[in-house]
Amino acid sequence: MTAPSDSAARDTFDAAGLDEAPAAAQPDIAGRLLELAVVDLGLIDHLRLVLGPGLNVLTGETGAGKSLLIDALGLALGARADTSLIRHGAEVARVEALFDRLPEPLIAVREVTLAGRSTARIDDGAVTAAGLAEVTGPLVEIHGQHDQGRLLDERWQRDLLDAYGGHAEARAAMTTSVAQWRENRAALASLTTDQRELARRLDLLDHEVAEIAAARLRPGEAADIRARLAAARHGETIAAGGVAIREALDGDGPSSRATLGSALREARPLARVDPRFDSVAERLAGADAELEDVASELRGLLDSVDHDAGAVAALEERLSAIFGLERRYGDDEEAVIAHGERAADEAARLRSMDGERDRRLVDDARLLASVADAAGRLGALRRAAATRLGGGTDEVLQGLGFPAGAFEVQLGRRPAGSNEAAIELDGDAVAFDATGADDVVFRFAPNPGEPARPLAKIASGGELSRVALDIKQVLAGADATPTLVF
Repeated sequence: MTAPSDSAARDTFDAAGLDEAPAAAQPDIAGRLLELAVVDLGLIDHLRLVLGPGLNVLTGETGAGKSLLIDALGLALGARADTSLIRHGAEVARVEALFDRLPEPLIAVREVTLAGRSTARIDDGAVTAAGLAEVTGPLVEIHGQHDQGRLLDERWQRDLLDAYGGHAEARAAMTTSVAQWRENRAALASLTTDQRELARRLDLLDHEVAEIAAARLRPGEAADIRARLAAARHGETIAAGGVAIREALDGDGPSSRATLGSALREARPLARVDPRFDSVAERLAGADAELEDVASELRGLLDSVDHDAGAVAALEERLSAIFGLERRYGDDEEAVIAHGERAADEAARLRSMDGERDRRLVDDARLLASVADAAGRLGALRRAAATRLGGGTDEVLQGLGFPAGAFEVQLGRRPAGSNEAAIELDGDAVAFDATGADDVVFRFAPNPGEPARPLAKIASGGELSRVALDIKQVLAGADATPTLVF
């Protein structure tokens, strides 16, 4: 790399810390750029650049290689690797950047080979280029003459103003207020249903609830009916056999119970005179009781046998009705009953929608008022900070030869459109979002007698670089970027 030239036509590369005397590094927190070592990159065969605290200036004629330092630093920050940057005759280009950190500096290394392979390391660990960018990217901000996109972005200008003014709490309150309003507005939208569709849905639900309730289903009922119908198909056989069993037990002739009763009557007197017959009498008594239970169960079974054609038809009709409900509402009786309960709950919810809609409308007005209050408080803070930021930057610009009043921070509000939500501020209906209701514009008048216009529409590349440097100087306390490159 050539030595600095005394030529009148030369470019400048500046690497600056945020402060003239930056604070000492803190444990495990990386700070400003300390060194940049470059090997076999473009014109550079070997270079070790040590940067001191505060402002560092590198000068040289066009083509001396100053831009290569920007390319090298970009590689250390995770930029895309380009094999064309490798020095002619070399196989590998290497960049190593050291950042202030305790107890040891953070070391970022990037290598690019002719084969197109790129490797990156943080300290002793291998990382991807994206991982390298995640660690080192926030430590350096590069401002090229034609690369001031963020400074020209009015959204970033607003963020810059909030960082300068320390508006984090007020801005968080604005974000929360808008989120709560949007959540309620979404719920309100879900309650806005076509009245004809609502009526149709209620009619359907009411029909389902009534049909299921009228059926009076009992869990397991279909299985019981199927068993009874299966028995009914052999009803006459079952009935005849049952009657024969009953006659054998309780018939008018010599039945089992009559014979057993006679034996029991004979055994009891014997047991009184001879204890050896006690066991016989007890067993006969038990058998008599068991036969009574059998006879009773038999009577119940005979009564339940559906061999009457009318009773069988009624059972078949009931089973068909249950199957119809199961086809429409569930796999079994429990599922059908559960469907009816859900339908009843849904009908009740739909009927309560009007009341909930009214409550949500009241909440909408209240939450919108809360948004307006948060936006008003944030706007007041921004106006005060805009005066300070504009005055401070303008004062620094005067030291660079610009006229007084060349820079200002202007705040405005955008009127809400006809189909757009709005809040009332100072009697006007204005648009808003989660960042507030203010438009922030940096305005610049580099030439005396000319009106100030938005920075994006008036500043040349060189002017923009100087404005960026001045703003960064004023914002040093609010910007956490340790190293700035212009």
